[in-house]
Order: sequence, then structure tokens, then C-alpha cells
Amino acid sequence: MHALRTPDERFDGLPGFPFSPHYRQVPDGDGGALRMHYLDEGPADGPVVLLLHGEPSWCFLYRTMIPMLVAQGLRCIAPDLVGFGRSDKPTQPGDYSYARHVEWVRSCVLDQLGLEDITLFGQDWGGLIGLRLAAEHPKRFARVAIGNTGLPTGLEPASKAFLAWQQFSQTTPDFDAGAIVAMAVVSTLSAEVTAAYNAPFPDDSYKAGARIFPTLVPTDASDPASAANVSAREALCAWDKPFLTLYSDSDPITGGGEVWFQRNVPGATGQPHTTITGAGHFLQEDQGPRVAELLARFVAAR
Repeated sequence: MHALRTPDERFDGLPGFPFSPHYRQVPDGDGGALRMHYLDEGPADGPVVLLLHGEPSWCFLYRTMIPMLVAQGLRCIAPDLVGFGRSDKPTQPGDYSYARHVEWVRSCVLDQLGLEDITLFGQDWGGLIGLRLAAEHPKRFARVAIGNTGLPTGLEPASKAFLAWQQFSQTTPDFDAGAIVAMAVVSTLSAEVTAAYNAPFPDDSYKAGARIFPTLVPTDASDPASAANVSAREALCAWDKPFLTLYSDSDPITGGGEVWFQRNVPGATGQPHTTITGAGHFLQEDQGPRVAELLARFVAAR
């Protein structure tokens, strides 16, 4: 598997992002290895919060949340998915699959870092991957919080908004990550922040993973990830640990997606589910401090 590595200087001087990089090697699934990047902030013995980003962002998305969580004594682990951020970027679209993404994150956070008693927060693909991990390794997770995400099986029709996004991702001649994030928030991003979302991608050769990601979402039952997601949903229907939904009020892609979890996950009963007002798809960008406040309360409630 051939992979590119974004030059370090692309990440110099990013706004509000003073964090030190950390790396682990994970099996690439093709006989080699890939370097995954992650942030590790806060006390080493603090309760672990695993922050998983989605498409086409990277751990920069969590820059306003991490300081607030650390101030509450929490240890924040925020990986960059393979193909994003400082993590290695396989160059062929066929190198990426839903199963491989789950395995890459599992290898990094469960095998390499050995995390236990984890609080998950996943948004977008961070939820699609993180929910699989929690369902498949429940003993390693203490609680789950999700925002603007889902666990699609292909058994229900995809929304028109998602199908439009999927088509756009495959046909646009310029897959501009910064512009895509800017279109999916309700706030106005500065030029510096928009550029930071583009920092991982010096040119199109680095974007194979970002561009192919929307096609990996199961949209019919024949999808190779469908059966695993059905099994994960079944596991979540028996999940009695705390489960919290923090969805925003202005996301056409995932709006209403929290209802299935609130109705079917036992651990969601009685939790302080919250609609994050004034936020689009990337609620961490629009309302990061508010999300961090609610997440810290969720952990403290135990």
C-alpha cells in the first residue's frame, strides 16, 4: 500500500492549535504499516475521552473543546483518521474501506494505547467508526456520546441531502476540504481556519481517502459494511451504560438521527439529551465550548 505523509511544516502556526503531535504505527491491512497521528492532552491518569472526527475534517476540529475538557481533569485522545490530518494517506481509493477504518482506529486506541474506561464522543464518521468500536468492544467503553452521526445499515433509505453530498464528492473537480467545512457550519470561518482544514492536503494526490469516504457509507443492504452495522445496532439495543445524544439544530444531513438511539439504546433512557442551538453539521466548530461543557458534565455524572 503506497501512502503519502503531509510535510510537518503544513501544520506550523495553525490558529488556536498549540498541541503536540503523537504517533503510532498500525497494520495497513495489506502487509505493511501506516502512521496514525493523535493528540494526547490532559493528565495521564485522568478519565479518557476519545474524540473522533469525521469527513473531511481532522483533530483540529476539537481545538476549542480540548482545553475545556482538560480543565475538568480529563485526558483527551483525538486521533486523525487514516487519510486525514497528520496521519498517513494511502493514495488509492480502493485502499479504504469502512472495515479498515474501524480496524485502524481499534489498533491505535485499543491495542497501541491500551485505553480503558473510555468515554466516546463521535461526530460524522467519528460516530460511524466509534459506535462500531463500542458495540464490538463494550468492556473498553464506560459511556458514549454522539453528535450529528448515525450507524447506517442500508436497510433504510438515505436522505436526499446525503445522496446529494455523496454525488458531489465524486464529481466535483475541486474537493476543497476547507470550503466543505465552511459550507457545513452556520458561523463564518476565518481564512486562517479554512486554510487549517486544507493543511493536510497539499494537492489532490493526498485526497483519495477524503474523496472516497462518502461512498463507504452503507446505502443499501448489499454494502459490505451492512451486516457488521446491523450487528452493532443489535449490540447497542442491549447497551445499558450511559448514552447521550448531542445533535445540532441546523444539520440537513443527520437531523433527526438521534431519535433511533434515544428509543432503542437502554442507556439513553433518562439522559440529558440536548439539541445544540446555533450549530450546523460540524457542531464542534460552531459550538465547541457548549459541546465540551455538556460532555464534561456527562462524564462527571458517572
